Amino acid sequence: MMKNLLFIHQSADLYGSDRTLLLLLTKLDKTKFNPVVVLPLSGPLQNELEKENIKVVIAPVLKLYRSMFTLKNMALFFKQIKSALSTLEKLDKEHHFDLIYSNTLAVLLGMMYAKKTGKPHIWHVHEIIVHPKVIAYIFPKLLKKYADVVVCNSNTTKNNLVSRIKKLTDKTLVIYNGLSPKANNFVKIEKTDIGFKPDDIIITLIGRISRLKGHKLLLDTYLNHLDKKENIKLLFVGSPVVGQEYYLEEVEEIIRVNQLGNDVKILPFTKELAPIFDVSDIVVVPSTEAESFGLVALEAMLAQKPVIGSNHGGLTEMIIDGETGFLVKPNHAEELSQAIQKLTDSEELRKEFGKKGFQRATAEFSEDNYINRFVALFEKMTQIR
Repeated sequence: MMKNLLFIHQSADLYGSDRTLLLLLTKLDKTKFNPVVVLPLSGPLQNELEKENIKVVIAPVLKLYRSMFTLKNMALFFKQIKSALSTLEKLDKEHHFDLIYSNTLAVLLGMMYAKKTGKPHIWHVHEIIVHPKVIAYIFPKLLKKYADVVVCNSNTTKNNLVSRIKKLTDKTLVIYNGLSPKANNFVKIEKTDIGFKPDDIIITLIGRISRLKGHKLLLDTYLNHLDKKENIKLLFVGSPVVGQEYYLEEVEEIIRVNQLGNDVKILPFTKELAPIFDVSDIVVVPSTEAESFGLVALEAMLAQKPVIGSNHGGLTEMIIDGETGFLVKPNHAEELSQAIQKLTDSEELRKEFGKKGFQRATAEFSEDNYINRFVALFEKMTQIR
């Protein structure tokens, strides 16, 4: 018997949690499951889902965000509750949902509707929240009360929760994100297409341009700590969050003031990352705060590229220091520079790390394992026989 699943997600972009959700939904057996997705706005994720004939509804998802705690934004939030619940009630009458899945802690609508209807609720956590402290305190309590199953994308994510409320242990499980290697049929680009020389060594940072991803740290490392950098170049791929464009402006100002226009290039977000990895020699994930997983690191390993990551969060569960890449002290430009120098000095080491990273990624973080574990969970919670 077909089971109808309601998925609620906090954005319509195609970054980490967006892409893992897209993968899960496109790989579900549609003879068993009928997914319906609620997003807060239109965007590339909606387009990709609809290409797969997956129903998408645009409605408030009661998203929690840092600037919501003002009188105006709180008033808007409470105003949206009635509208959002009304939307779900109409969808429920049409589809008779068997399960609710909330993707990321940021969405509260699934929690509220599950409480109202008594439907089973999976809350998939992609965040490690340590501040603001009030939010870090509240969310484990919400998970304990309003989630039947909490899925975490890494052990680090899980430990952050259960260290606060130990009773969450029994309802929390870890399902690592998983991917498959990209086929080699993508449209290739050359280093010269980006504005570099063919023999340049390109160090790539992929991700939102924000205070968390380490763009300024990498620029500081490049400017002040690398001894030899004649043919070493930086490539940033990503766009800022809407409303936080000033982060991009600050990065661009550092590049301008230091006359790095020929050495550092910024490309906007693209969903086709395979050509970017193809021209990259080293991928860095210098996150200034702990990543819950670090999907870019996994993609780089599958592209057989060496990875340098900050030694905290989910990256520590993927990268084996000195074998598939380097783990460096967070926010430490000198240690980051030393790791970069080792890899830029040795093409052989880059190839060795890339090969071993690929082997680890395919063995430990496969797409099949990711999909199969969720399917088993959906079957269990909807009692498919």
